Amino acid sequence: MSIQKTISPVDGRVFVERELARDAQIEAALERAASAQRIWRGVPLEERIAISRRFVDAMEAKANEIGEELSWQMGRPVRYSPNEIQRGFAERARYMIEVAPASLADIALPDKAGFTRFIRHEPVGVVFVIAPWNYPYLCAVNSVVPAILAGNAVILKHSAQTPLCSERFAQFYREAGLPDGVFQFLHLSHADVEKTIGDPRIAFVAFTGSVAAGHAVQAAASGRFIAAGLELGGKDPAYVRADCDLSFTIENLVDGAMFNSGQSCCGVERIYVDRAVFDDFVAGAVKLTKEYKLGNPMEQETTLGPMVRAGAAEFVRAQVAEAISQGAAAHVDAREFPADQKGSPYLAPQILTNVDHRMRVMTEETFGPVVGIMPVDSEAQAVQLMNDSPYGLTASIWTSDVDAAVRIGDQIETGTWYMNRCDYLDPGLVWTGVKDSGRGCALSVLGYEQLTRPKSFHLRTVTA
Repeated sequence: MSIQKTISPVDGRVFVERELARDAQIEAALERAASAQRIWRGVPLEERIAISRRFVDAMEAKANEIGEELSWQMGRPVRYSPNEIQRGFAERARYMIEVAPASLADIALPDKAGFTRFIRHEPVGVVFVIAPWNYPYLCAVNSVVPAILAGNAVILKHSAQTPLCSERFAQFYREAGLPDGVFQFLHLSHADVEKTIGDPRIAFVAFTGSVAAGHAVQAAASGRFIAAGLELGGKDPAYVRADCDLSFTIENLVDGAMFNSGQSCCGVERIYVDRAVFDDFVAGAVKLTKEYKLGNPMEQETTLGPMVRAGAAEFVRAQVAEAISQGAAAHVDAREFPADQKGSPYLAPQILTNVDHRMRVMTEETFGPVVGIMPVDSEAQAVQLMNDSPYGLTASIWTSDVDAAVRIGDQIETGTWYMNRCDYLDPGLVWTGVKDSGRGCALSVLGYEQLTRPKSFHLRTVTA
């Protein structure tokens, strides 16, 4: 028997233990999913929608309880954690419910004498969702809710850091009246994840995680003709033009860099600022960063909690130290944040200048409360630096000129381009990445395309 232990970054204790699924349990779950899906696909969409609405309502009603539980698992301040359910999760789920009828409706072709022709969206079958720890509800909802609405069965595997999240999905789907077997979760080892991906009953894999793990998922699926949606992270840039609202820009970009201790695939990790406003921007960003309160995330006054584990914090410390040794200037003294202790997951935020693209902190994903800021002298230079990355998840521009935002956005290699906004997913827009940020798409009406397959109906009427 193998036991999975979740170490809370809050105090270092074992917060929860779970037995990893055995071969017989995995086999039984796959067989239940395949059998349940054959029935579920025939359930009218109106009934699937009603169950989904009850599920979201039940989750939202327990947001505070779920939020506190989540904070213990991954360290986000408890003042923010309920928002993952009340805002992002609920907004995305309800949007996908709202657009389901139109997104899943038959596509009728123009009349042709003697023929009836249409394209139907069929569910793919059993969807395997592998969700991360940093936003475990937000990332999972992108695939779980629309997959079930589309007539699929779902097996969910959450990170070992947040195992209770998948159990919460199961609890509230059960309360909502979802038939047995349509949604299940498994606690799995890495080896069993790969075996499950290769099982012929799995029809689609939705994965959110690191680039290295994404390659492993793709390799596991490569022996079969199934698709894998991969959302893999980023090194997201921002370009601050001289015509921006400076105070608004500072407030939003600092939040975009520091929220969730910087542990967001679409968090802001590098900022390029027009030289005309560079000094003022840096001064404002440093001042605001120093106002964060690093400490116990279970206390309401805390605005910056620990990173998910000590090793993650040490990785960021090493990246910052390396940049400083290469000439970067650090603007925040960690001694102003007494909770910051070497070897612990509690890490002070940091603003770096005198940085360049020779430094890992400007090219390699940091995934921590650190951002490098560089001055630029032209739009062309900003575009070149923003695109100088193996990643392409989101990017933003801060300006009062909409035409300039569109013109520059057309040149940026990214899945989402923001103007005067960052670190947010509008469920009406497709969520996708380019380059090493992954492939496939979630959310919006297009999000249903990877969870269904098109089937053509070509019906000829034969008359005597």
